[in-house]
Amino acid sequence: MTEIHGHCREEFQPVRDRFATNFADGLERGASVAVTLHGEPVVDLWAGDADADGAPWERDTITNVWSTTKTMSAICVLMLADRGVLDLDAPVADCWPEFGANGKGAVTTAQILGHTAGVPGWDPGIDPVDLYDWDKTTRILAEGPLWWEPGTMSGYHAITQGFLEGEIVRRVTGSSIGTFFREEVAGPLGADFHIGLPESEDHRYSPVVAPDRSIDDVAGLDMKSLAIRALSSCPLTGAEPNTREWRRAEIPAAGGISNARAVSRVHSALACGGAVDGVRLLSPEGVDRIFVEQHHDVDKVLGTKLRLGTGFGLPNETVPLGDGGRVCFWGGWGGSLAIIDVDRELTVSYVMNTMAPALMGDLRGALLVFAAYQSLNA
Repeated sequence: MTEIHGHCREEFQPVRDRFATNFADGLERGASVAVTLHGEPVVDLWAGDADADGAPWERDTITNVWSTTKTMSAICVLMLADRGVLDLDAPVADCWPEFGANGKGAVTTAQILGHTAGVPGWDPGIDPVDLYDWDKTTRILAEGPLWWEPGTMSGYHAITQGFLEGEIVRRVTGSSIGTFFREEVAGPLGADFHIGLPESEDHRYSPVVAPDRSIDDVAGLDMKSLAIRALSSCPLTGAEPNTREWRRAEIPAAGGISNARAVSRVHSALACGGAVDGVRLLSPEGVDRIFVEQHHDVDKVLGTKLRLGTGFGLPNETVPLGDGGRVCFWGGWGGSLAIIDVDRELTVSYVMNTMAPALMGDLRGALLVFAAYQSLNA
């Protein structure tokens, strides 16, 4: 039986039990789960192996969290809007003139945050190694065409969203999004989350175990579909984070490296109205902006009906969370997951190294979320 490490407040025992069951059922190699309530950590658990040789997953083990990173990049953009230095409803071209080319002059930052901007991929396509060249990837996005009329539909901007947000942050502040996040978010909160991992932290990195099917495994599918065009414009296998080049680069939609404790630490500020332990990220009004709905329909890339807020997903019949209050979420390819319940001042975060093949997570994290709510409602 896998030993579970860390602490869990008594009333949240269902979370610990579910976490242990995930290991007992052979679903995990190494993972962590965290819950905060009113800004306090009530669950902080980790277990399993950090690598194929059996090195233990330790308290400070970190791994790639894929699109859970999007929540952190969105926070950076929302902070700039909250400070009055960025208008989410103004054209991106106001701060990034080159982006207005090829019919993109009316695209807004809010549309980028809501996956309705019409730039879900690169055209022409790029290779994964190009993600390590910020100037090249953002130049191709700026020069590229609009894929649909902005705001009329959503199509998951799986990797492009982060580069678009990051270039906006750079144009507004003069800093890269990784630097801004470190100095304005992770640093003040003491959160072990990195958009661009320093070499000094490589020894704590747990390699991801990529799924059998990769994003570019498209045999038998309609190669002209929007989903295939978008996802194959930069085809990933899932093993890229295990290279130094990926970890050093700032890949703001998919390259964050962290653990569940750190994800919940950052998100606890939002859950508590924008601030925790004296560190304010957003005003209460800035938190409210997350819940401004951008689109609610079938996403043309993911093929699932999604309700999209400003930088986060919102509950609907596809993703039923909470009890109808202010709840937002996102997750990462392979399973990482993060839930923020502002009305209950609750966060739930799950990070693992063994990836399931689904882009939209899997039951391991979902069952941990259900266990957390079960604990609250007992």
